Amino acid sequence: MKVIIAEKPDQGTKLAAPFRSKKQQGYIEISPNETFQDGALITWAVGHICELVAPEEYNSAWKKWSLDNLPIIPEQFKYKVMKAKAQQFQIIKKLLQRADVNEIIHAGDAGREGELIVRTIIQQTGTKKPMKRLWISSLTEKAVRQGFAQLRDEADTRNLYYEAYSRACADWVVGMNASRVYSLLMKQHGVNDVFSAGRVQTPTLALVVKREREIADFTSEPFWEVLAEFQMDGKQYQGKWQKDGESRLNDPKMAEAIAAFCRNKPAEIKDAQTERKEFQPPYLFNLSGLQATANKAYKFPPKKTLDVAQQLYVKGYISYPRSDSSFVTEGEARTFPEILEKLGSKPEYAPFFPLPVHSVLTNKRYVNEKKVTDHYAIIPTEQVPALDKLSDDERKIYDLIVRRLLAAHYESAIFDYTTVLTFVDNRAEFLSKGRQQIREGWRKVLFGEGEKEEGEPLLPPLAEGEKGMVERIAVKESKTQPPKRYTEGQLITLMKTAGKHLEDQELEKVLAKTEGLGTEATRAGIITMLKDRRYIEVKKNQVYATPKGMLLIAAIGEKILASPEMTARWEQRLSEIGQGEASAKDFMEQAKKLAVKIIQDAVEQAKSWTFDNIDMDEVKANAPSRKGKSKAPAKVGVCKLCGGDVVDKGTFYGCTNYSKTKCSFTFSKKILGKTISQTNAKKLLKEGKTDLIKGFKKGDKAFDAYIIWDDKNGKPSFAFPDRK
Repeated sequence: MKVIIAEKPDQGTKLAAPFRSKKQQGYIEISPNETFQDGALITWAVGHICELVAPEEYNSAWKKWSLDNLPIIPEQFKYKVMKAKAQQFQIIKKLLQRADVNEIIHAGDAGREGELIVRTIIQQTGTKKPMKRLWISSLTEKAVRQGFAQLRDEADTRNLYYEAYSRACADWVVGMNASRVYSLLMKQHGVNDVFSAGRVQTPTLALVVKREREIADFTSEPFWEVLAEFQMDGKQYQGKWQKDGESRLNDPKMAEAIAAFCRNKPAEIKDAQTERKEFQPPYLFNLSGLQATANKAYKFPPKKTLDVAQQLYVKGYISYPRSDSSFVTEGEARTFPEILEKLGSKPEYAPFFPLPVHSVLTNKRYVNEKKVTDHYAIIPTEQVPALDKLSDDERKIYDLIVRRLLAAHYESAIFDYTTVLTFVDNRAEFLSKGRQQIREGWRKVLFGEGEKEEGEPLLPPLAEGEKGMVERIAVKESKTQPPKRYTEGQLITLMKTAGKHLEDQELEKVLAKTEGLGTEATRAGIITMLKDRRYIEVKKNQVYATPKGMLLIAAIGEKILASPEMTARWEQRLSEIGQGEASAKDFMEQAKKLAVKIIQDAVEQAKSWTFDNIDMDEVKANAPSRKGKSKAPAKVGVCKLCGGDVVDKGTFYGCTNYSKTKCSFTFSKKILGKTISQTNAKKLLKEGKTDLIKGFKKGDKAFDAYIIWDDKNGKPSFAFPDRK
């Protein structure tokens, strides 16, 4: 008999789906079959069941926050079972200890965190039975059967566990010491708040703060440009005056003088150059690319995109979403015809068929075994859903993923870019730029018919030597604009590429592999963490640094904790541990030394802190009022996904297990203009229905309704009162 341990309940259900089975309390019993001749038991974690113990459990003196107690560095890191997950842990333990169980199948997510979650549980049970590893990238019945038929030896992925364990312990020791030292030093400067700091969140915050400072320091200056409209034998086009490549003038009188000189004068084209450019279809999605695209298209926060993609993955409609690769293997590419045939039968995608490119099997832009890491690119599976059965959010994300695959089977897009130099009265020079689409190619799939083109306008056919007149001319006044704040999608992209401008050649190699701050799986969580800790806020999809966030970065300064370089080197070393090329023990020694240095730097820097440009009144006003401890968020109920606590997080209600297990359970505090009170949130979670809420607004219409919990779609829905 084998025990299969999945990472989450819904994944356990999917793994059992191909076989005849019976559901029990906390596990599923699979009847004997060709794959499992003696049957099998499928159970599951609920994300992270185990957590690293708190400082005071190593040493009672460490419970008190004091500079004298720093650094906090345990000799041996320990895990414990979380109280909220104890019941499921006991179920797993009893199954593993059964006398008829002779093998464990590790079925956590195929990545380092999945490796850590399941192996830690097994260690805590004290079980030492043989183990195999299930390693799959989709949860379709075909993939599940194939995965169980081709189990890996557990030693093949053991180094990934060492990588994840090292990352967790090192992050704990750096984050614990950095957070305490800066919180304690800030308290000495009159700010009674907790300042969380860490190796990924802090350099990410530093990027946002840097942009905030650039905007604050920016001084807008007026400038003037001279714009002309030319008439050349019935053809009209516009041009902008320039001299030595510069079109902006600081003197409005000079601009008016140029316009006056050119008015009603003869014009001649002195040069007309056309360059043809070919644009290949975009790469298939990895998670960062999907998050950035969904944010631009729908303003989805990165976490929402990941949560929706995870739902589609669990339903078997897309491959594993936490992928950092934009490529697939030849084996996956051979499945494309079957997938595309099913997509072509859908009315939503039928207009794009037949596809111009029959196969991408030999196209290295998409099929490259060497560039596939733990997982291949995010693609639709052969299990194609009826789109009208998906929720609106699921349909949008699924559609983005499908269209990327379709676009890969289209030809390149071709444009002609034209640059024209027009001289007025043989003296004043005007520049005109334009483009013309020669072949639509893949843009038919990713850009709707008739969509307005961005960039240069269309130009009529123009040739050197053509003559005409200045038909109109005007002076346009403008102002220089400050840099724009990042959107959440741009911040994800920036995290991925952070540090690549640095000149250090060794660091360039590091960043080429690790690609910046965090991993595909953690970047959305880091941004959410920065929001929750009141370091940043998002308004209309623009990311703002709060005074508290600016204060922390001002305190840290240019030190290593705020630099992407440290995180890049860190991720590179972790990757080497995962590949068996570096020592986890040596890495931990370096992490401990870093924690000591962070404390020393902070204590030294605190002597010269001034914070002249920070709104300290606002920071202090928003800080907790009692003994430096944040008020615990109000609990409103039990999580419907993992059984954890659901609390009021300000703008939404969410599961407290997010930071530990990535539990995605949330719902908005405001729906169609009405705030869902804590009382109604409690009723919704406990009874499945709120009191009648009056005054919802949709457009110009107002209505009254109950909020009910829709278990099928995993979100709140409306129920209307009976009408007499």
